Amino acid sequence: MNKKKKVTSTDVARAAGVSQATVSMVLNKKYNVSFSRETIEKIEQAAKDLGYRIPDRRRKADTHGERLIVVFCPTLTNPYYVMLLQGIEAVANEKGYGVFVCNTQRELRLEERYLRMMHAVHPMGIIYTFNPSPSYMEQVETLAQTIPLAIISNREKVEVDAINQDNTKVGKLMAQHLLDLGHRNVAFLATPLTKRQKQRSKRVEGFVSEFEQAGLKEHVIIRAAADAMDDIRPRADSEYQMGYELARNLMQEHPEITAIAGLNDMMALGIIDALNEARYKVPGDVSVIGCDNIFYSSLHRIGLTTIDHFVQLKGRDACEIIIRKIKEEQNRFDQERPTSIYHIEYEPKLIVRRTTGYVRSERNVRKNVK
Repeated sequence: MNKKKKVTSTDVARAAGVSQATVSMVLNKKYNVSFSRETIEKIEQAAKDLGYRIPDRRRKADTHGERLIVVFCPTLTNPYYVMLLQGIEAVANEKGYGVFVCNTQRELRLEERYLRMMHAVHPMGIIYTFNPSPSYMEQVETLAQTIPLAIISNREKVEVDAINQDNTKVGKLMAQHLLDLGHRNVAFLATPLTKRQKQRSKRVEGFVSEFEQAGLKEHVIIRAAADAMDDIRPRADSEYQMGYELARNLMQEHPEITAIAGLNDMMALGIIDALNEARYKVPGDVSVIGCDNIFYSSLHRIGLTTIDHFVQLKGRDACEIIIRKIKEEQNRFDQERPTSIYHIEYEPKLIVRRTTGYVRSERNVRKNVK
């Protein structure tokens, strides 16, 4: 007796008069492009007539009831990413999804390895909490065609669902606050400003542009950690140490500085410790501002002035987008469902606390008036 030949998606495509790719997208409920009701019915009827069944690997993932969302993180040493994860997990837990974290540790090799794993893991959704490396952006966009994928992005525009952040605005807000307090000799200290980390440079550019508009561009000093630091596996205190070392060297060379902006709160905490060690009063002698509004910044003994860009809400939004897309894909017969790309952006907000104040000379004037 001859064994019956296994029916393939190519056989279904031939019977329905469409491409194999169209058969795969329709039967696997991938609707990044629109298909007519007639096409869907023709493919499903052909599959039924031929006895075609979706390959076991897809059914296996479904029968286990796996509801997994994968989250790519560049590091877990910065509380910023922990806050994002808390927002993501809060929504995922509410909706009955599990979260699996891929910590790339800012290594291209690890990012590539995790991306290759996605075809075997079969997650229901993917969230990038950072900008994908340019080398893999095309691969990420291809993944997004078959798996709901969102990026918590610092880029101005990406071709997938994204929670955007305009870092130029963040830098401007930091600068405006210091200018309003009368500061004219200032510095901006940053982690490495490499091509891979364009969002950092955007924050610096926004900061400098405000001082340039005030005719004070030459009064701004920019210092960044060595590019090689981005190639070293991050430790829990990496960004704190960068802020500390940069601030210590800065004040030895430029004691005229009256305000320092740190790229993020962890750097700002290092800056404050370096200033205190050198016997500068904060904010009496030097004001300090950070960004991210992490938990430590709100502690009373620290009281760091910072920029809030609603980190946990971004995590929640990213997860809600993913779950919404998953539900849309499960609505496989809905011909009226449009293909949608979500772009959400929050306006950054200045949080004034204890580490910023009027410039030294203005403080003295105000004391004399009293």
